[in-house]
Parts: sequence; structure tokens; C-alpha cells
Amino acid sequence: MGRPGHGGGHWRTRWACALLAAAGLLAAGAVRAADAAPEGKPLLTIAGSIQQRNGPDGLSFDLAALQKLPQQSFSTRTPWYAKPRKFTGVRLRDLLTAAGAQGQVVRAVALNDYKVDIPIEDAAASDVMVAWLLDDKPMPVRDKGPLVIIYPFDDQPELRTAVHYGRAVWQLRLLEIR
Repeated sequence: MGRPGHGGGHWRTRWACALLAAAGLLAAGAVRAADAAPEGKPLLTIAGSIQQRNGPDGLSFDLAALQKLPQQSFSTRTPWYAKPRKFTGVRLRDLLTAAGAQGQVVRAVALNDYKVDIPIEDAAASDVMVAWLLDDKPMPVRDKGPLVIIYPFDDQPELRTAVHYGRAVWQLRLLEIR
């Protein structure tokens, strides 16, 4: 048995899974909203170890389907914007719940194939979100859109690290659950 705080982190994984399961009760309607194939152009696909699918590649969302999920907004500073900016979207944990995600890692993939692994516990421990609005306006591809993973850096200063900045994926297109 290892020292407390060291080793496998099993309690954190169990806690993250329990929190995601509880969020599932809140997002139960979102699962039904995501059952049908998107009517518009898919912006995001969730693949891998998931229970909900609406196509052969996994669970795809167009903007209308994303907007049916519970939304949130927060303002935060980032290394790439000099002043705080307001981001609006859906919590990552609500997306994972809607997909019935069963894994410990989310691989986020951008349009340019940039990839980064995000521990599921990030989604449980903070209000990290997938945003589609920046200062109440849609984000074009040339301005990091149409989707971006963003952490509440100002609300949780412990997230202001190179690791977490690297997990803030611009031009997000795919979440692969592992």
C-alpha cells in the first residue's frame, strides 16, 4: 500500500466517476436530445468507450444539439487573450454524461490533429467546458473556433499551469474516451 496522495489515485477515479454519474441524472434529458443524428453539420463527435451513439463514428453533435445541453458561461484570462474573455458552452462533464462515457481519459483532437489527453477527473473537479461562444459571439475557425475546451483559470488559480493551458484545445472536433 502506498503513501496517501501517492500511487494509483483510485479514490480520485472513483470520486470522478460518482460525480459524473450524479451529473447524469441532471443531464438525462440531454441523452435523449443527443439520440438522433445531427440535422446540421456535426461540430463534435464523441467516440471510444461510450454507451450512447447516433451514428457509426459515435455520438455526433451539431450546434443545435449542443445548445440543448445545460449551458454555462464564465469569464477568464488566458495566455492567448490579454484581457478576460467570456466563454459560453456546455460543461465537459455534461457532454461525457450525455455520451455515457466509460473511461479514465478523454483524448481531445483539434481540426489540425493536435491531440491531448485530459483525465476524466478534470471534468469532475472543475467547470471545464466546451465553448462555442466568445463574448456572446460564435467563434470562427480563424479565432480558435468553432469549439474550444476552456478551463476556469481565473476561478481556480491552481489551473494556471502549462499542463492545463495545453489541455485547452482550440478548434475541437473529437473527444475520444479511453
